[in-house]
Formats: sequence, C-alpha cells, structure tokens
Amino acid sequence: MSIVPSLLEVNRKFVEEKRYEDYLTDKYPEKKVAILTCMDTRLSELLPKALGLKNGDAKFIKNAGAILTQPFGSAMRSILVAVYELGAREVIVIGHHSCGMTEIEPGRMVSKFVENGIDPTVIETLENSGIRMEKFLRGFERAEDGVMHSVKMIRRHPLFPKAVPVHGFVMDPETGAVEVIVEDYREEA
Repeated sequence: MSIVPSLLEVNRKFVEEKRYEDYLTDKYPEKKVAILTCMDTRLSELLPKALGLKNGDAKFIKNAGAILTQPFGSAMRSILVAVYELGAREVIVIGHHSCGMTEIEPGRMVSKFVENGIDPTVIETLENSGIRMEKFLRGFERAEDGVMHSVKMIRRHPLFPKAVPVHGFVMDPETGAVEVIVEDYREEA
C-alpha cells in the first residue's frame, strides 16, 4: 500500500490546525549560508539541530554524498542561485561518516538496473554517448575525500565568486559532532 494517503491526511490536519505558523519565514537564508549536504535520513533533523539552525536560517541542497558530479548540474546551479539571488555569503559542504556513497559499486548498481527491467541496450547507448557509469555512479572511500572534491569543484567553478568562502565539514551521523575539514576565509567583496 502506498504511503501517499497517510501523508495527505497528515498534511490536511497540519494545514487545518495552522501548525505551519511555527515555520513561517521567507526565501532568504537568515544566516546567509548555503549548505550542500547528503540526503541521508539520519541528517534530516540532526544536522540543523547540531549546528543550531532553525527553519529559514540556511539554504539546504541535498544529494547522495554531498557530491557534485558535474559543474553544471542542478546542485551547483542551486548553490549559484543561493549566492547570487538569495543572499548566501558562505557555502558549507557537509558530508558524514558511514555514508552510503562509500559503499557504492557502479558495476553492482548497473546490475540492479538490469534486474529491475532496464534494457542493457539503454546502458550501452548511454555509455556510447559519453555517460560513463563508472564515473556517474562513483562514490568515494572516505567522507573527507567526498567533501574536498565538492569544495574544490565549487571554488574552481567559473561562475562562483572568488570572495565567497567555501568550508568543508564531516559529521558523525550518530552524535552530530562536526569535524572541520577546511575553513576558507576570504575577503568579502
């Protein structure tokens, strides 16, 4: 059975009881920060609470492993929008220990695609078009490596302002403890 009916019922009550009023804010991040982080379920509430952030304080961009896979993908676009249009003055990349992306094996995932009905010809066509599954699905060995990869991609991006600092953290998904991998202080423009 689908989860959708129960979600819609909870939503109806949420709106009817005006519980949304506790979360009213605007689209501009109060703390002037954009955070690229992992989509891991353990971080959904833990990460903001561990950093003392409330609704409206930061722009959160989430994807698998907090990894930027391409300089002109949607996550990088979101970072640029946060900086240029929404007032973010700092960017923080936050990975975490025990990340599922450290366990990703591209070959195993491709096998799962086929097991779930994806025609192998589709994968072959993608490969022949320049989309290398090994690169597209690649994870990382250590959370610190993934964080530094994304930090460097942001810093080196041709459209990213040089004056905006990009920091890198790794979080413990059980305790919320944060380890600074790189602090980047630049002069504000």
